[in-house]
Amino acid sequence: MENTRENKMGVMPVGRLLVSMSLPMMASMLVMALYNIVDSMFVSRISENALTALSLAFPVQNLMVALSAGLGVGLNAVLSRALGAKDHESVKRAATNGVLLLVICAVSFMLIGATCTRLYFEAQTDISEIVESGVTYTTIVTVGSMGLFMGIFFERLLQSTGRTVYTMICQMTGAIINIVLDPILIFDLLGMPKMGVAGAALATILGQWIGASVGLLFCIRKNPEVSLSLRGFRPDGRMIRRILTIGVPSVIMQSIGSVMTFLMNQILIAFSATAVAVFGVYFKLQSFVFMPIFGMNNGTVPIVAYNYGARKPERMMQAIRYSITAAIAIMIVGATVFHVATEQLLSIFDASEEMLRIGVPALRIISLSFPVAGFCIGVGTVFQALGYSIYSMINSIVRQLAVLIPCAYVIGRITGDVTMVWYSFVIAEVFSLLLSVIFFRRIYKNVIKPLWA
Repeated sequence: MENTRENKMGVMPVGRLLVSMSLPMMASMLVMALYNIVDSMFVSRISENALTALSLAFPVQNLMVALSAGLGVGLNAVLSRALGAKDHESVKRAATNGVLLLVICAVSFMLIGATCTRLYFEAQTDISEIVESGVTYTTIVTVGSMGLFMGIFFERLLQSTGRTVYTMICQMTGAIINIVLDPILIFDLLGMPKMGVAGAALATILGQWIGASVGLLFCIRKNPEVSLSLRGFRPDGRMIRRILTIGVPSVIMQSIGSVMTFLMNQILIAFSATAVAVFGVYFKLQSFVFMPIFGMNNGTVPIVAYNYGARKPERMMQAIRYSITAAIAIMIVGATVFHVATEQLLSIFDASEEMLRIGVPALRIISLSFPVAGFCIGVGTVFQALGYSIYSMINSIVRQLAVLIPCAYVIGRITGDVTMVWYSFVIAEVFSLLLSVIFFRRIYKNVIKPLWA
């Protein structure tokens, strides 16, 4: 009888539990990966310079996602604690102050996008087609970014009450809408005017707005624990600080990728605009390998955390071994595909001879680091589950900013060969591996091993 009353995370066979917790999230992440790649796939049919423009725009988009998702982490944590304590007044204040923060962020990006986009692109290149395409695309996705920020907000409200299926539906709805609208708005299909890069941007924000609308509907009809009423609302400095205290470190960690991408683009554009396009294509393609692992890790975190709280180290370690092994296996498959089908992958983006010349060695070299990255991501999940996110943040900063960018710059300057620059990814992953092992050994010795005592 005791087992029937305990949460499944404490009694279900770990392998089956990991599959049941991870598969829905992995499916959702795969759709998101497809969503990420569709814009670039269709835009590449316009021109290679248009594709390069999207690569240069990526850090801005990634920064918006990092800010919204990071603040969403803080909101989710505060909401979940208040719900657990049955503090309904704090639940309402968290929700209303959370939406205030995200609206402020959205309005800030709208203003920056409307006024600073041209300066951003002209600071990176003087190729007029890239500048004009980039300005058009980035202006639309920033000015229309309220859908992205509100979508994240509604998804976090649903997650805080355990309604993750509805979160998945919201994400998949927005992604599918974008995928369907892309060819219609970019090219002259179904009687629509040919909009080019502007069509790709419009498809993106329409998908975000529709996904957010679905999230709002679910929050109103399926999420009664969290009130969305703004009646009598006043900004609460204490609640805002609580959200920011948890959310800002997550924002920083997720923003590192934007900084790294921006700096790497500056290194690569010194070789050619095609090199930047290749880097952008790589980021889109690698998401099909990395996204399922992130989805699996989202399923692993609560299993490890629950069994840590329940003082069940055997189940903890079993979940850790399974998830790391699965991550490495997925990465090996991904690396194999990148090596065997390199030209076919690049042909998705209508690759020119020059793009193939640069892109084939790029994908093959960078993918050498995939299995190591799988291990590091799996270990990083343990850090998050046990409350040591600072280790993940340190590792990310060292790998992307302290090692990758300096190595890429120095190698590029010394060799003058863009092909050699790609080896900086492998070097950075080796450093990440060393840090991951050091941090994990420390956590095992001080946190996990005492549970057996």
